[in-house]
Parts: sequence; structure tokens; C-alpha cells
Amino acid sequence: MSCCHIRFGFVIGVSLFALACGGIDSPTAPSSSLSPLPEPRRIVSNGFSQSATPPFNLEAVLRDVNDGPGFGLVKFRQPKDEELIVYLDAWVRDLSANTPYLLQRAVDTVVDGNCTSTSWLTLGKGLTPEAILTDDRGFGRAELFRALPDNLEGTTFDISFRVIESATSAVVLQSKCYEYVPSR
Repeated sequence: MSCCHIRFGFVIGVSLFALACGGIDSPTAPSSSLSPLPEPRRIVSNGFSQSATPPFNLEAVLRDVNDGPGFGLVKFRQPKDEELIVYLDAWVRDLSANTPYLLQRAVDTVVDGNCTSTSWLTLGKGLTPEAILTDDRGFGRAELFRALPDNLEGTTFDISFRVIESATSAVVLQSKCYEYVPSR
């Protein structure tokens, strides 16, 4: 028997043992020691309410504005630490080869799922804008970050992203509108 089969069998055996020793009296009834799950937090902002946990992290999908093959993703992350910093792992594909692009964001304080702001901020490393440079296949990636002011912590807002060509400022990719809450 191969090494992989032995490891797989071991994992299955340990899992079955853990299930058998789990201390649940009946497979059809919940244990009395388990407490019910808490209700999701209710966000109320500007008259709009939603029953959901606030989105502290998000993945923004970027689509080609001309229905072409271009595509991108922004992984928007906040570590649980002392600082209010957002890390943006951005990548694009199927864009023009060997071309610099810029990632921008716009925020709306009216939380209604409709991003109408035209105040675009170019993102980068802190306050310094940083280009996403594509390779000879039209693929590019950049690890960016942004420190947020302390007074934004816990504030809910709508946010959208776009990618523009650096030389012409032509919009090539755009995201939908996302709701976001800065947190530590």
C-alpha cells in the first residue's frame, strides 16, 4: 500500500474516532450543553438595516468595462492588531502586456449598495501610489496597503474599485459596490 493511502486511512480513522467520542447523546437531538448560535449583528446606518455580520474583509471582483476578457481581484484584508491598516492584494489578467495600471477606490457614506461617489483615490504603498505592471501575457500583481484614520473604525460605508491605465487614465476594470466596515 502506498504512503498516501496509509495517511488517508489514518486521517479517516482519527476522524471517525473523534466523531464517536464527541459526547453527543443522540445524533438526532442537539446536546443540552451546546448554546444556541448568536443572532447576526444588525447594522443600522442612514436608515438602512441589514441582518448580517459587518464585512471587515472582502474580495472585490473587477470586470472588464468593455465586456472584454480582462479580469481582476482585490483581496481587502485587515489583521486584528493595534493599527488600522488595510492590506490590498491586487491582481489583474488579460490586460495589455507590459503596461502600468493603477488601482483606485471610491467610498460613499450613504450606505445603500449604490456607489455614486466620483472621488477616486489611487492606492499604493501607504500614501505613495503604486502601479500594477503587467507582464508580456497581460498579468500583473501588486501588494498594496493603506492606513486608515482612527475615526473611521466601526463606520459602515459603500466602496467600489477600478483599475485605470496609468498613461491615459482610461478605466479598464470596475467592481460592483461593496459594503465595508473598518475594524481592528
